[in-house]
Amino acid sequence: MTSARSNTPPIARLRTDLDGRVTTPGDGGYDEARAVFYGDIDRRPAAIVRASEAAEVARVVALARETGLELAIRSGGHSAAGHGVCDGGIVLDLADTRPPDIDAERRIAWTRPGLTAGAYTAAVGAHGFATGFGDTGSVGIGGLTLGGGLGFLSRKYGLTIDNLLAAEIITADGRLLRIDAHSHPDLFWAIRGGGGNFGIATRLKFRLHEVGTVVGGMLMLPATSEVIHAFVSEAEAAPDELSTIANIMPAPPMPFIPAELHGRLVVMALMCHAGPVDTGERVLAPFRRLATPLVDALRPMPYPELFPPEEAGYRPTAIGRTMFVDTIDRDAADTIMDHLQASDAAMRAVQIRVLGGAVARVPAQASAFAHRGSRIMVNVAAFYDGPEDRAGRESWVTGLIAALRRQDTGAYVNFLGDEGPERVRDAYPGPTWERLTAIKHRYDPDNLFRTNHNIPPVAAKA
Repeated sequence: MTSARSNTPPIARLRTDLDGRVTTPGDGGYDEARAVFYGDIDRRPAAIVRASEAAEVARVVALARETGLELAIRSGGHSAAGHGVCDGGIVLDLADTRPPDIDAERRIAWTRPGLTAGAYTAAVGAHGFATGFGDTGSVGIGGLTLGGGLGFLSRKYGLTIDNLLAAEIITADGRLLRIDAHSHPDLFWAIRGGGGNFGIATRLKFRLHEVGTVVGGMLMLPATSEVIHAFVSEAEAAPDELSTIANIMPAPPMPFIPAELHGRLVVMALMCHAGPVDTGERVLAPFRRLATPLVDALRPMPYPELFPPEEAGYRPTAIGRTMFVDTIDRDAADTIMDHLQASDAAMRAVQIRVLGGAVARVPAQASAFAHRGSRIMVNVAAFYDGPEDRAGRESWVTGLIAALRRQDTGAYVNFLGDEGPERVRDAYPGPTWERLTAIKHRYDPDNLFRTNHNIPPVAAKA
């Protein structure tokens, strides 16, 4: 006799089993549950499932495999391509507020992937530790980690993946694997930069570094070609303890910025020196001398203060592109200023991140992040107002990217938008791509995990 349960639609069974953690169209809170960070992404999944325990995640994976429904994985919802939500499929929302399990003596922490970077940083910071996680507190650490992880501590301690010691992964066939450099080393290699192509992380184990007081914050300088070029030169010459993010953009109407500066092109630099305070002050002094600062908020502070809370409900609509370059010389600085001055977008920005340091000391073949030799990352973005404004802003962004492009054609997967398979290949050049496709074939031959910057499964050559 067929049981009543076997005749129940799979999503309905899941709703019963997970007790209120499944939201479907028509339920209260559905629109809020399907929303992601970027306001122009408007997709309607068949179900949003909130789960974090490994057994629950395995159930969702089995449901996707059974029904053939598209499966989107979300830890924080900041994917520029909108991979944290899908149309007509299942969204697995891993958001989790439980603090990490900290072993201070061994300097390690186990955590859930849906914890935000800000919450993790505050929790381990209370013990005087840190793990480098980007530069935005509301980003979920799962997606950030699997793509690489570039932020305030990168030049000192490497990418986030360089501090990932182990992970627990649910694979496409529903198995729970604990992986590290010795157990399933091929899969561990692949998840360090290969994104969510190979499974769903349910726990991550990180190395902790002693990071107490840093010297950092924001320094705002007038934007000129000379200042941009000199800033990058100083950042390249600085010791590894200093990581910088220079945003050339109109000064936003924020309370701490004088009203007369609003809309004026400035270099808004976010800086972090992870070392002795007196040394940090000396290292930052040359940047203050590049021009008379418009705002100088650099000071000694606890590291977690670099991750302020974000404005609730902030959902920008923006076009963005990412690239690597070998240098920002005077010609490149002139190009940046010319394009920024030519645009009338209320908010447009060129972001420059000098790499090197600990990032470059890891061999390119050691992980799926193959851009260890890339010297500088440039991100270009423009906000737009409505669909009719989008095409013009996209043309401006792609035009500036083309004008700055030189020999380095690589891409950082975490900053890629929906730009097509060729750009995904740019993120994984040469033998990295071949190795990733073979590992994908081994662990996900049917490409169940495809709502991502997808690496298709290809059998290894005999």
